[in-house]
Amino acid sequence: MSEKWNKELIWIEQGYKTFAYEGPQGLRIERLARSAGRNKSSFYHFFADLEIFTQNLLDHHMERAKEMVQKESEAKTENELVQIIVDHKTDLLFNRQLRFHRENPEFRTCYEKIDGFSIPGLLPVWKEIIGLKEDNYLAKLVLTLALENFYLQITDETINETWIKGYFKKVREMVKLFKKTNSIPIVDGSV
Repeated sequence: MSEKWNKELIWIEQGYKTFAYEGPQGLRIERLARSAGRNKSSFYHFFADLEIFTQNLLDHHMERAKEMVQKESEAKTENELVQIIVDHKTDLLFNRQLRFHRENPEFRTCYEKIDGFSIPGLLPVWKEIIGLKEDNYLAKLVLTLALENFYLQITDETINETWIKGYFKKVREMVKLFKKTNSIPIVDGSV
């Protein structure tokens, strides 16, 4: 890796964390410069303006999401998937911010593209976890709804093994109820 890329990556990594935990309102150049231990002129040398920087963050997120989905698609058990989720906490929080700020067309496009490849990648292990191996359509529907709900609930504190396993358990309970009653249960959204 070139020295220029390493210096640029410092900005990207700091901006990525800031966006993940604070959203786009946290992306202030002077504040990022202090956090990254750099001066503001260095920022402008690499990115010219905040809009270009934000696009770089979205591109970085897309690559991180592809890495995560690759791992998820190779997961065979709930424990493996839980560990991947915990390991990618910052990526998930970044994606959460994209969803919360979906009025921005670039943010919406980014998370929709990620959903486009992550849902099919996650579906095989998901069907196993929730007990819907026999019904691909329903498993995909439940996954889509569960992801929306998941992103509403996750925080820095909730992305841990205990909470995630509890979340999966609630989804399994909903699926069992659905199978038992052959109707869609009312979900209160809490875990």
